[in-house]
Amino acid sequence: MSAIPSRPSPDHHPSTRGYPPPLCTTVLRFNLVDPAPTPEGLAARYRAALEMAAFADDRGLTMVQTEEHHATTNGWMPAPLVFAGAVFGATRRIGVTVSALITPLHDPLRLAEDIAALDLLSGGRLVTVAGLGYRPEEYAAHGKDWRRRGALQDEVLRTLLAAWTGEPFDYRGRTVQVTPRPYTRPHPPLLIGGGSRPAARRAARFGLPFFPGDRLPELERYYHEQRAEFGTEGWVLQPPERTCLLHISEDPHRSWAEYGGHLLHEARMYASWQSAGIRSAVRSTAGDAAALRAEGVYRIVTPEACVKLAQEAGAQGTLILHPLCGGMPVDEGWRSLHLFAERVLPELRG
Repeated sequence: MSAIPSRPSPDHHPSTRGYPPPLCTTVLRFNLVDPAPTPEGLAARYRAALEMAAFADDRGLTMVQTEEHHATTNGWMPAPLVFAGAVFGATRRIGVTVSALITPLHDPLRLAEDIAALDLLSGGRLVTVAGLGYRPEEYAAHGKDWRRRGALQDEVLRTLLAAWTGEPFDYRGRTVQVTPRPYTRPHPPLLIGGGSRPAARRAARFGLPFFPGDRLPELERYYHEQRAEFGTEGWVLQPPERTCLLHISEDPHRSWAEYGGHLLHEARMYASWQSAGIRSAVRSTAGDAAALRAEGVYRIVTPEACVKLAQEAGAQGTLILHPLCGGMPVDEGWRSLHLFAERVLPELRG
């Protein structure tokens, strides 16, 4: 989980209602977590997420964001590309960012085909952030060697870039060709995620954009130094100085009392996966709901306060709505989203 990159060409697909763009990037985040998952409950949450994505698309929000995790106890999104395809089928304009996809867990050729198909299906609305992941148990669950994750990542990236040319290429000692070619030229948007020098160096070596998990100016400088050495092109998308995940409420105090446990569930589980050296813009150290509220990573704000956050951030800012956070009741998620659409978005367009 990280801050969310925007689609490189947000005006490529016009809004279905011709809304002017809002002041800043607007993101709808889903990971479909449920602390006590059941098949019926998760099915309802998946349906609600698709309906919310269609609602957001109709009102001109910028992006849906999701991610990939495995071997969890709470249903944390394991199949983000499947989810992205469902979102594209329910929408016409909005982009989908997968940040991050744990690319070494995937078969390289199959992944090239799947992303190409999604790029064609969506007309170029998919943004993929390729990450290594940080949980050895996810590699074990998929029969992958954690110690070889760097080599696995290199193979996946080489394969994706070669496959998306549409030309024959050598793959594990045989000649293969992946068709059809993607919609986007030269290839679907692909960024390298991470918060380490090896990640920055890998992005520079492949000539791909770099997306740090936290605001790390020193790593940006290192990336450009490495680009100069490799003779590649590229850019860095830094998260804002402060990233927060938002829920909109007319009475934040009441909402914290009723729903703060849902936000805390997600925050504590995510923090439990992180080693000391991992940097993330949305990592929390809170041990209870009061500390989480004071910390400011997860925020419940009024519509007016949300408008103020957007105005302070300006055109380069991002508002990340998390309506179903940590198993939030679906009805409460809809209340948050309606408040945003009816009382925040008009102000951002004014």
